[in-house]
Amino acid sequence: MIAHIGQPPARPLLRRRRRRWSRTTPVRYALLLLVLLISVGPLLWQFLSSLKGSGEALFGRDTTLFPQSPTLDAYVTIFRQIPMDAYLTNSAIVCALTIASQVVLPTAAGYMLSRRGWRGRRVTFTVLIVSMVVPFESIMVSLFLLTQELGLLDTLVGAWLPGAVSAMNVLIMRAAFTAVPDEIEDAAFLDGASEWQRFTALFLPSSIGAMLVVVVNSFITAWDDFLWPLLVLRSESSFTVSLGLARLSASSFGFDPRVVMAGSIIAVVPVLVVFIVLQRWFHRGVAAGGVK
Repeated sequence: MIAHIGQPPARPLLRRRRRRWSRTTPVRYALLLLVLLISVGPLLWQFLSSLKGSGEALFGRDTTLFPQSPTLDAYVTIFRQIPMDAYLTNSAIVCALTIASQVVLPTAAGYMLSRRGWRGRRVTFTVLIVSMVVPFESIMVSLFLLTQELGLLDTLVGAWLPGAVSAMNVLIMRAAFTAVPDEIEDAAFLDGASEWQRFTALFLPSSIGAMLVVVVNSFITAWDDFLWPLLVLRSESSFTVSLGLARLSASSFGFDPRVVMAGSIIAVVPVLVVFIVLQRWFHRGVAAGGVK
């Protein structure tokens, strides 16, 4: 009888909620389209401009959004003027080293910071937070001198070393491990699981989403890095993609906006591929906080 009495008022509430959501749907789609236009619009314009021929205008009143006669001459010119394949390989090596170190080291450090009962935990956490406030430009000279003393100038290892570990990724992994309920760990402890078994069988599987967030962030940061490779890399054979794109505007080649835009599209394609492949787990890791 109580359930029967309570059902009629609930239906109008559901109907009102559905009507309210349906009225705001056009506004939401309009906002989403606006955000999409602002974020993807410049990249789309850049891609379409790179397909235009030398006779088509890129700027001014006579400019059109779509190319009248699409051509891949700008992309062919890039591989003729600069060794883009070598630049892509070097960037891939640096990114692979960065991802490996950024997954292993922050995972271990984040797990240690999430554990209680050891001295220096709060001090270490405070120092980690303070290190995030220090700008890279303030320690750039000391890092350069250290790299020089180690004999790593003009090497891919020297380009990777400052990005081997990030304080932000340590905090991400710490948050993922802290979110694991204590009752689950206590149950594993009572079952006789050792520290290593709890880490590998309990904490690591629950932090897969956070680890993928670290992978995406590390890849984008290493792939787009320009300042540090500019300081340590000297020979053209060790240049990364970011340094190779800077050569496109050199006077020896002549400045062609179509070629520069084509180079930028080539550089951004790997980032888009990685994000598209991992986007499902990336959003899941951000939303779930690394806990299944």
